[in-house]
Amino acid sequence: MKRLSVTTAAVVCFLAAAVSAPVQAASDTPDQSKPLVVFAAASLKNAMDGVVSAYEKQHPDTDVKVSYAGSSTLARQIEAGAPADVYVSANQQWMDKLGDDGLIDKQSRYNLLGNSLVLVAPKDSKAQVKLVKNVDLASKLGQGGYLAMANTDAVPAGIYGKHALQHLGVWKSLSGRIAQADDVRAALALVSRGESPFGVVYSSDAVADKGVRVVDTFPEDSHKPIVYPAAATADSDNPADAEFLGFLKSDTAAPIFKRWGFRLVSQSGGQ
Repeated sequence: MKRLSVTTAAVVCFLAAAVSAPVQAASDTPDQSKPLVVFAAASLKNAMDGVVSAYEKQHPDTDVKVSYAGSSTLARQIEAGAPADVYVSANQQWMDKLGDDGLIDKQSRYNLLGNSLVLVAPKDSKAQVKLVKNVDLASKLGQGGYLAMANTDAVPAGIYGKHALQHLGVWKSLSGRIAQADDVRAALALVSRGESPFGVVYSSDAVADKGVRVVDTFPEDSHKPIVYPAAATADSDNPADAEFLGFLKSDTAAPIFKRWGFRLVSQSGGQ
């Protein structure tokens, strides 16, 4: 498979800045002036930016810093000791792994959002594809064309996509025709820029990028349910982590997530 290396420079710079920040004197009382550090799946970028903005308006004394990347990348950074307070994953497996390793507060964990998987094409493309059993997607790619996907071995969107294509009986026919990217937003960009004729992304990604159009939605039974769990990390001593997790499922955050194509799995009022 063709492997396209897409850097996560923003995450690296974010972590470098955190490491180089002045070390605060030890104290038994959590420093409420510390930024709340959130690690969130790349597919959440637009929605989470809006939710964070709304949260900071209600809580002007809390500064929220969000780092976006593939769920697998973020989980591995937490395993390596990255300074995250809250983790929002695009699938259950990476959250499960951190839980098994004792790296999240299991009592704080809940399922936040749902999503759908879609096939997208550049907005000016006239191509039509119906995602049914044994669809000849390989021929639709044309000569030299590649299907853009997030890493199919590690990134949730890529894993869901591989399972869906296997379910439809077309995965083997696409051997050598997959352009893999580091996360789903990087795969989306390949299609938006016209570098790939098709891509497999979340429906929320298609909403976020006007450079693509949805060709068809994968059948729900072709892959496991797409669920975004959220939790505080086990090492977080930030007093705002529980409040922020509550805000994510509040009546204020709900319409923001819906606007960007997500389904609400858990919601509570009063925030």
